[in-house]
Amino acid sequence: MDQLKMTVSELNSNMKKLLDSRPGLKDIWIQGEISNFKLNLPSGHMYLTLKDEKSVLKACMFRGANQSLTFRPEDGMKVLARGRVSVYEPGGTYQLYIEELILDGLGELYAAFNQLKEKLRAEGLFDEALKKPIPMYPKRVGVITSDTGAAVRDIINVIKRRFRYADIILYPSKVQGEGAAENVCRGIEYFNRTKSVDVIIAGRGGGSIEDLWAFNEEITARAIFASEIPVISAVGHEIDFTIADFVADLRAPTPSAAAELAVPSSEELYEKLYVNKERMKNALLQALKQRESTLTYARKMLSAERFLDKLNNLTILIDSKNQYMIKSIGNLLKEKEKGLAVNAAKLDSLSPLGVLARGYGIVTDYKESVIKSVKDLDKGMKVGIRLSDGSVKARIEEVLSSESEE
Repeated sequence: MDQLKMTVSELNSNMKKLLDSRPGLKDIWIQGEISNFKLNLPSGHMYLTLKDEKSVLKACMFRGANQSLTFRPEDGMKVLARGRVSVYEPGGTYQLYIEELILDGLGELYAAFNQLKEKLRAEGLFDEALKKPIPMYPKRVGVITSDTGAAVRDIINVIKRRFRYADIILYPSKVQGEGAAENVCRGIEYFNRTKSVDVIIAGRGGGSIEDLWAFNEEITARAIFASEIPVISAVGHEIDFTIADFVADLRAPTPSAAAELAVPSSEELYEKLYVNKERMKNALLQALKQRESTLTYARKMLSAERFLDKLNNLTILIDSKNQYMIKSIGNLLKEKEKGLAVNAAKLDSLSPLGVLARGYGIVTDYKESVIKSVKDLDKGMKVGIRLSDGSVKARIEEVLSSESEE
């Protein structure tokens, strides 16, 4: 008994885990009729019941999912709802959490649309990095649409009004029914082969999903992706989305909006040109004022009075430099004279002539070699004696050494 005991919350939680673990209930389409529809205004969530002849199923569609609805659900509508089945634990009921809701009768088309969308997305055809930029100032705009519909008139009128300098080249094409997708593809291929336009607008006016189906075909998507010329999709109204919108380089909500995106506004261009002209004029005037100021200053600097002032200042500077140099040279000469006198005195004290002047003499032999000792003299030897005021020749009568004198 204890092994089977379980609280209500535990049972509901286990049932939720059981349903959530079933792959077949995570993404399922349910066909039924709407009843008890309620819109919670504060939250934006939708609550409803789906029913058939025998049963009912509670369902809810949260605000994040119902924002993309193209119709307002009402009681009695037959619909196809895609979502996951799970348990609402507080109430102990299972219900469908709706992710997508469409009117019944279009189920196969919507399923094909979603299948192709996911396939092309996986292949990278929707990659933003691969989208080509729309030229800013196109010379020629190619338009692929019906030549009898309102879309072509809207496109032509908008382009002529906004940017009359652009030529419009129309490629008439079926945009609905059998062969429409092939016609659109041929138009894209034609413009790419002839290189006759700078940007392509491909689209049509509003209609049902069947009417727009040419732009949900895989061949159309691949032709747009392969185009070397940028393509703007312009299919239906703002709430309509086609495969072409995801593949195109730029999506326009309507044909008129596509024309506005394809060409610039002449009025805006004129306004920008005027603003730029004024900026350039002001910049030029400012530059001229600066040059004029510089020229006035240069003229003032080159005037005769200014030149004489400059010359006088230079003369005073040169005189000052000369006086400084003369004074410096005089001081230098005095220092040199003083040093010369000191050196002359030193030289005089060391000169042999000074010694001679004090009464001394220098004795030399016949070779005029100085005799420093009596040992170098012999009796009868001729010698020369140098005195301070001349010299004499003498003969040695007797040689006396210091010992002999003693």
